[in-house]
Amino acid sequence: MTLLQIASLLIVLAGAFGAINYLFLKLPSSIGILVVALLASVSVLIIDIFAPQLGMADTARSVITGIDFSDALLEGMLGLLLFAGALHVKLLDLRAQWGPVFLMATLGVALSTAVVGFGFSWLTGMPILVALVFGALISPTDPVAVLGVLREANLRKTLETKIAGESLFNDGVGYVVFLVLVSLAFPSDDHHGSGAMDAIKLFVQEAVGGAALGIALGWLTFRVMRLIDDYSLEVLITLGLAFGGYELAVYLHVSAPIMAVCAGLLIGDIGAKHGMSEETRKYVDAFWKLIDEILNAVLFLLIGFEVFAVAFEADFILTGVLSIGLALLARLAAVVVPFVILRPFRDFSRGVVPIMTWGGLKGGISVALALSLPDSEWKPLILTTTYIIVIFSIVVQGLTVAPLANKVGREPDLV
Repeated sequence: MTLLQIASLLIVLAGAFGAINYLFLKLPSSIGILVVALLASVSVLIIDIFAPQLGMADTARSVITGIDFSDALLEGMLGLLLFAGALHVKLLDLRAQWGPVFLMATLGVALSTAVVGFGFSWLTGMPILVALVFGALISPTDPVAVLGVLREANLRKTLETKIAGESLFNDGVGYVVFLVLVSLAFPSDDHHGSGAMDAIKLFVQEAVGGAALGIALGWLTFRVMRLIDDYSLEVLITLGLAFGGYELAVYLHVSAPIMAVCAGLLIGDIGAKHGMSEETRKYVDAFWKLIDEILNAVLFLLIGFEVFAVAFEADFILTGVLSIGLALLARLAAVVVPFVILRPFRDFSRGVVPIMTWGGLKGGISVALALSLPDSEWKPLILTTTYIIVIFSIVVQGLTVAPLANKVGREPDLV
């Protein structure tokens, strides 16, 4: 199939599955599309068991595997989704929550990677470096999934900022940690060197370079937009920033996700206040909200279809189910330790630990990173386990985090 045919098919199916969800399931939009896609995929697999002569599963598998999910997300959709998400997080709100956001996006990711890595190595007998790679890809909360749920949940502003800010930044940090660990675990696969100093150099280059590039491009775009008063052109300029900046970051070997977040934060706050008219702000917000919702729908559709790429062996499934608890334990450590460190200096709202632990959703980024791993004897197990954790996280945690927040978080807003 050509790229246009694949894109057309995905848009048609996303619209059709979205309509089915709206009319019958009535779940939050993105989660509903994922559930319908998953049910459709499982139905095809079941039909193939009883009527293998139809070849439905093989046909579906060939179409799905023909779509490089890893490249489609990491080098295409992710930049637009992160930029769109960052546009709606205000710097003033983020500055007030910079302590917990910074610690959870750095120390929290490191702690979670270690807990999952060592636990997964003990559980499976996997070499510790390979298990740490799995820990790195499953630790970051997925901003696409998290921000999608936040739109449906009526959370307190401070809590919403913590969750949104952390998910935007720990995604970029987690991706850099993943690259570093892959370079150590698979040194023969040309992943940016294999020594400790190479790993440190890669981390600094990716993280700092991505932030610097995002701020520089965002500021340059803001200065250009101040000279223009044409909403259609300014919308086009922001689209060029998201697309072009992301590809430039990939070319320069700096963190493209961190670049997209920094550029989006700058344009969404300083750019909106001082570089756009009221009419332009309205159109920019509406355009990026639409882009965000359409790409979310397509992404969750693809996650549901990725079931065809997973090896459902009995021991793999058991490992995946057990690893759900391991991932939640790691998430708890990633939340509790930063809050314990900050407790002497500030107060936190009631219920913030359980809400942020349960609200740390995994998503398509983890699946894409698992698919991007070099081929090895451990890759099928990692992919299956990742998929099971992601489906549980989006469906179970995603549908219950709002009721949890309403139950344990009722009190006046604190910092």
